[in-house]
Amino acid sequence: MTAAPSPIRRSTREAQIVAAARRIVEEEGGALTMRRLAAELGIQAPSLYKHFRTKHAVEVALIEQGLLELGAALHGALSGRGRGGMVPRLLTAYRTAAVGNPALYRLATSGPFPRAELPPGLEDWAGEPFLLATGDPCRAQALFSLAHGLVVLEIDDRFPPGSDLRRTWDAGAAAFAS
Repeated sequence: MTAAPSPIRRSTREAQIVAAARRIVEEEGGALTMRRLAAELGIQAPSLYKHFRTKHAVEVALIEQGLLELGAALHGALSGRGRGGMVPRLLTAYRTAAVGNPALYRLATSGPFPRAELPPGLEDWAGEPFLLATGDPCRAQALFSLAHGLVVLEIDDRFPPGSDLRRTWDAGAAAFAS
């Protein structure tokens, strides 16, 4: 396992802005605007631009935070003991992290990915547990795709009523555990 990449160093004020942006995204489901963010902080919107040039820059900071947290949860799942082998533990950690922070998860995993704006190595590190659990890059991508698809369907409440999601996740894990 590789070490977690260093997050971008932020001033105290920048950290406060990112924390406020996260509260808005999590509580209001992604309704982030610079005007709304400024109101949350009790300042005028132009003051934000002293710290973040664009709303996109704030979103990139949130994506970084989300990937660091998700990666830590996934790496922790592989290093610990728990129900089943590595694949079931990985999927459980992924599901827990994503469903626990659905708006942040969506921000980090939908739309164009700001790869060049994130700390070097962050994307690879956050995804590394899938490779460690499967031993093959193609199987790792397939397992990630399964996990992502199941999470999105669960967050969107798209499974039919009465679906046993625990069994669905277990079936996905079983398909990759061999």
